[in-house]
Amino acid sequence: MPTDAHQIARAVARLNRRLRQERHSDLTPTQMSVLGAIRQLGEATPSAIAALERVQPPSITRTLTSLVDAGMATRSPHPDDGRQVLMAVSERGEAVLAEERSRRDLWLSHRLTELTPAERRTLKEAAALMERLSGL
Repeated sequence: MPTDAHQIARAVARLNRRLRQERHSDLTPTQMSVLGAIRQLGEATPSAIAALERVQPPSITRTLTSLVDAGMATRSPHPDDGRQVLMAVSERGEAVLAEERSRRDLWLSHRLTELTPAERRTLKEAAALMERLSGL
């Protein structure tokens, strides 16, 4: 018999997989996540992005480079520290994030209409709890 933890983890994984299927971008899930992290932080150092993504700074370098090469992000010198750079989401990256978010939200909104108002309230409450559990 599955434990509560197993059932929750399985449901979250299935929903995450289904939401990823709504993506139409050529970016990998990791690239999308890092691009979203840059968007959340605003102009930020690779170290700050790595901290938000909970990875080591050297491991994020390749992803950041690929985002810059794809025109999704920009790299500029840090104004106060010549050893650092600042990353930002480019206009193209903003457009991709907005399009992907819109597609995902449209699919999810449609699915939510299939639930009762009480079920939607329960999911909204559960979402807040899952945010707390994630520690982000």
